[in-house]
Amino acid sequence: MQPEGYSEVQETVRSVLQDVLGIDADRAATFDEATPLFGALPELDSMAVAGVLTEIEDRLGIVIDDDEVDGDMLESFGALVQFAASKALT
Repeated sequence: MQPEGYSEVQETVRSVLQDVLGIDADRAATFDEATPLFGALPELDSMAVAGVLTEIEDRLGIVIDDDEVDGDMLESFGALVQFAASKALT
């Protein structure tokens, strides 16, 4: 069972990926917990990561420290959502 507000965080992260990376809404709607991100989405290169994380910070009102950014959090859509939710829902 996901914590209250998890689905809102999930939709916010989906929206950020769509807006920042220019991903089509239909394609973004197919993202699930296992959808690979960094290394699998050509739009999500190292330069785009900063834009995605900054936008997540702004929309969720959180702060992501540099030492929290690693490959694991960007491995999949689910991992990124779980990370954002852990910051936003505490």
